Formats: sequence, C-alpha cells, structure tokens
Amino acid sequence: MSGLGVPSIPTNYTFSPSEGTPYLTINHDVAADLDSTSAFEGPEKLLEVWFAPSAKALPAGVKEGGLKAVNPDSWTPMLDLVHCKVLSIISSENVDAYLLSESSMFVFPHKIILKTCGTTTLLLGLDLMLRIAAVEAGFPFHNVASLEDPKVAATPLRVFYSRKNFLFPQEQKGPHRSWRQEVTFLDDKFENGSAYMVGKMNGDHWYLYITSPTNSLTPPRTPTSSRGVSPSRKNKIPTGIVAPFGGVIENNADETLEILMTDLDPENAKKFYLEEATAIAKEKLFAKSEANGDASFDVFSSSGDCDADGQAVLPEALTTEGHALGTVVSEACGLSAVYPTSTYPDARIDAYQFSPCGFSANGVIPAVAGDDGNVPKAGHYFTVHVTPEPQCSFASFETNVPGGQNGRQTAEVIEQVVNIFRPGRFSVTLFEAKGALATTPGEDVDDSRRSWGAAAKQRMERINGYRRVDRIVHDFEDYDLVFRYYEREDWVGGGGARMGEREEGEEL
Repeated sequence: MSGLGVPSIPTNYTFSPSEGTPYLTINHDVAADLDSTSAFEGPEKLLEVWFAPSAKALPAGVKEGGLKAVNPDSWTPMLDLVHCKVLSIISSENVDAYLLSESSMFVFPHKIILKTCGTTTLLLGLDLMLRIAAVEAGFPFHNVASLEDPKVAATPLRVFYSRKNFLFPQEQKGPHRSWRQEVTFLDDKFENGSAYMVGKMNGDHWYLYITSPTNSLTPPRTPTSSRGVSPSRKNKIPTGIVAPFGGVIENNADETLEILMTDLDPENAKKFYLEEATAIAKEKLFAKSEANGDASFDVFSSSGDCDADGQAVLPEALTTEGHALGTVVSEACGLSAVYPTSTYPDARIDAYQFSPCGFSANGVIPAVAGDDGNVPKAGHYFTVHVTPEPQCSFASFETNVPGGQNGRQTAEVIEQVVNIFRPGRFSVTLFEAKGALATTPGEDVDDSRRSWGAAAKQRMERINGYRRVDRIVHDFEDYDLVFRYYEREDWVGGGGARMGEREEGEEL
C-alpha cells in the first residue's frame, strides 16, 4: 500500500545484470486487456512540471530521491483521472520511464513529464500530481497552511504544457475541448502563466503554456508550518518561487526535441500493424532457424517450436500484441538504431505493439562520460508513439538527449527519425535552456551551439527529401524555442487546412 492508500499493481520483475543499468517491470494484467481499435487522436498533450532546478538541488526536507522516492502505485489514481494505465516501467538511477496505455510518463527526482494521446484528460490529473509531490516526496507547498489539507499542492518551479493542434478537437473531453479552455484551466490554477500559439492558424501549429520564474526569495513551507496563507494565494498556486535548494545548482542544460509527424507513408506505416509485425517476427524466426539449424527465436526468453511438418512455429508472444512484438518492431523499423547500444551501452528500450495497430516505445539513455571522464547524473530519455491508420496517421518522437552528444547533431537525429516514418509533413520544436549560452540584454551572439544560430540553421534547413516551410523563433527569459515545419517534396496533400487546424485557429 502507498502513502495514499492505493492497492499494489501486480507486476513481474526482470532485473538488470549490473547496478545502474535500467531494468524493466511489466504490468501483465493491464497489457493483456488492451485493444487500440477505437484509438484515433494521435497528437499528444504534454505536461512537464519542475519542482527544483536539478536532481542535485532538491529543497531542504525533500525525501532522498525526490519524486523517484514515490511508490509507483501512488501514481495510479492520478493516471485513473487522466484515463490511462501503466503497461511497464524502466527503472534507472536518474529517471523512471512509464510506458502507458496512452503514451508515457517520466519521473525524475526533480520533475515529472506526462504525455498522453487520444481523448485522455491529462490536466485533470494535475491536482493529484501536485499533492503527491508534497505528501509523498516532501516538496514544499505554499497554497494551504497544513500538509493535511486535501488541497495541498507542492509549489512548482516551472510548468510547461504544450500540444500540436488536434485532428479531431470536437471529440476531446474536460478542459481539452479547445486551447482557450486549457489556458483558462491553467490560468485559474497557477500564477505567472503565459500562453502562445506557434505556426499558422490555418495550418500545422503548436500551442505552449509556460510559467515564468519570479525573483522573490521565499522560504518553503514545511509540513509542520502553522502560518496563515496570503489572501492573494488562496485561489492560485504560486510558481517560480526561488527557495533555498540543497546541494549545488548546476547550469541548466535542459534541451527537448520534439518531432510531430502526420500523413505517414501508408506502405511504410504497415510495419506498425500487428499482422505485419507478426510476419516480420516469422521471417526472423525462419532466418535464424536456417542459420542455426533449429527453430528458436529468442525474444524475452521465448523459443519457438515445430509443427507436425517440422516447420518453425511462432511463440504465442509473437502472434499477439505486447512487449515481445514491440521489441521486434523497434528493431525492424530502425528505432533501436537511433541511440544504439554500441554507442550507449546501457541504453534500454521498452516497446509495445498494440492490436490491431499502433506502437509505443520508451527509451532510457544513461549519460555518457564527458571529456574529463566524469559521467553526469543526467536522466536522458526518448519516447515514440505511432497511430498508423491512414485517415488519422501520426507519429511523435521526443527526447532530451543533448544535441551534439557523441558527435551526433540534432539534424542527424531528425533525419534518422523522419526516415523511419516518412511523413508527408512534420513539425520540429527545439526547446533549449539558455544556461551558459545566455547573453546579456541587447547582445546578439551567433554561437554555433545555439539551436537558432546560423550553423544550426544551415544544418536544419536541409532535411533530405523535405522542404522547410516555416521557421519561427521565440526568445523567452531563460529558454530559446525554435519551431520548424516541413513538407515532403513529393507529398501531395490537401490545399486547405484540416478541420482541427481551422476550428482551433478560429477560436483564438
């Protein structure tokens, strides 16, 4: 039982062979009952909440491990409000990656990322998320006088909420029926929030809500505090309060790349159907059978048998949806090669193939040693989600692996991902903390490391087989945002805006 009285999740455990290597926990009870037949809305809602500047700078009084100290069972009621379930978890030293029935969640010591697709009600889980951070992780709160108050909410350092325009906005529920309703929901909850729309109103665009840091120094409220609450903060949760953080506050090197792809090539998208995935598994099994003189194909320690004619028969795990076929698909489509184990030895991918179609994967990429030989305590991840049906095809790729790590530039990652899915059009958002690259007011430095610099611009302008249509730069107080939109050179699309693009644009 967790601290909030949540029943345990039945799981099976596969432990890593060495300390520090990510290991996988699968929730077989949930995975066995999934069916993606009614899934349609691929574009995800993305919420990222920071409670401290880094894992090394948690506020005084926070439990060791921060949010990672929270029992995984405790997130279940929050995810119930969002309408999604946990399929499996990759646990690692710096981040726990939850593969969900509708996308993903990543829990770091100092922040949490929740990304959900379909008609999930992501924002309805926010209150419980903040309560769990205060009650179970020990993060400071300012909105109520006592930890026992049911409305207690940990004070976020920063809140980010973003999404692409929906394909079917009329099907959304709760506060997600329009961007205006989402902004109202967040404005009613937080101080210092700002909302933006990036891109064409009558075309592909991207929405962002972000809270700003404040310059005030306010001690954190502790669980034993009995002080009253400021009248101005009775109804809203403050954000960005600078509190006495423990440890050393490192230079903020936060960077997030998101690639949102629509109009996937229909033939290419077939690999994300259960039938095609099973056929790929069968081919691999037969190939290995011929090479080894037997009918074994090892996926999650499963082995094949032979039928009456001596032909190899697929294990049941390779004929039904689940993690085994997800592993086959991630290798066959090239996803496993984006951050290969040859370069990232302790990298781990957790993938799932849905029935009759659809695919999700999380990857945990341990940080690599720097020039000085030291390995930073950074939690790097990537996540991929695919809706392959032609009438609503969509794929997303997101990662916080820094551009330039191991010599790989952001443009190379984008090209490799785009070649996997072959979308008719796609947008790229690169969110980069200024950190050490910050310049003084009025200074215009074209640093080659910057996502918006001339060198980066030149590389990003030429994604092979695509033409760049839009490029928009936002210069926030402590972040740079670059939005780019591309169309495939041979893509023949509709001349006008799609329903979702037109409807949501007209509401603003």
